[in-house]
Amino acid sequence: MQSGSETATLQSETTSRRDELSERRPRGFTFPHPVLAYYALTFAISWGGVLMVVGGPGGIPATSDQIARLMPLAIVFMLFGPSIAGVLMTALVDGKKGLHELLSHLLMWRVGALWYAVALLTAPVVYTVVLGLLSLSSPAFLPGIIVTHDKLPFLLVGTAPGLLVGFLEELGWTGFAIPRLRLRYGVVITGLIAGVVWGAWHLLTNDLWAAAIVKGEIPLGVYVMLTAFGLLIGQLPAFRLLMVWMYDRTGSLLLAMLMHASLVFSTFVLGPVGLTGVSGLVYGYAIGGAMWLVVALVATRKGAQFSQIALRTRVV
Repeated sequence: MQSGSETATLQSETTSRRDELSERRPRGFTFPHPVLAYYALTFAISWGGVLMVVGGPGGIPATSDQIARLMPLAIVFMLFGPSIAGVLMTALVDGKKGLHELLSHLLMWRVGALWYAVALLTAPVVYTVVLGLLSLSSPAFLPGIIVTHDKLPFLLVGTAPGLLVGFLEELGWTGFAIPRLRLRYGVVITGLIAGVVWGAWHLLTNDLWAAAIVKGEIPLGVYVMLTAFGLLIGQLPAFRLLMVWMYDRTGSLLLAMLMHASLVFSTFVLGPVGLTGVSGLVYGYAIGGAMWLVVALVATRKGAQFSQIALRTRVV
């Protein structure tokens, strides 16, 4: 339970954030459901672009050659979705004031060393612990950075794209959608909504398109279903909930971008190389379970609970 002083502090912060957000008014366009409009535009740009790249639904699932040739361009369109939609919707809904506020949250870096540790270390620590335990059963689960011989290029491949992905995606996910969801919902519901949508956004490229080359011995339909289930309830919703909690306490969009980048870094640098089939699913579900354990630990830690107070009683 929170103490009286902690509750008073949280309520004061909530009132301040509520008053700040309540000053916003549409400058040119009125959207009855701006978050839904943002998500629809994000999916339209990302999935529409990917389908154009792969040649339509007939290009799904892909062969290994198609993945190698088309993945870079497909990733570009995926990243265009949340970033372009986020900036565009901010401009349409809140005008110059909204864009200025977006920039102010992006430049908010004085948040304390503890929050930098949360943002940068949560994913690497989870991946290291889980893979350390899994590798006791098979060396196939050893982190990629350990088994590779060219460690410096391997690190660069995970670091540079991670920063780019974190920056572009969080312009929209955290820059636009999260603050507006928090107007109506507490941290947990906001995190679950945003996390499930985030997982669903990955379904096209991470599941349907790539399934044929990573399914291993598992029937294609079964693999697609199990992977989809993991994306929708596994590590992405759990990690997004932690990101919403961190952003709720700091207001720093920069920190959200770094936290996202740390997840990408962990996936590419610490993740095992070449896992397919059952081994790949075990790895994914184990990471997801560990992320939810972290969520549970945060939820039960004194003074770190997730706020259930909505910033407003209704969304404008």
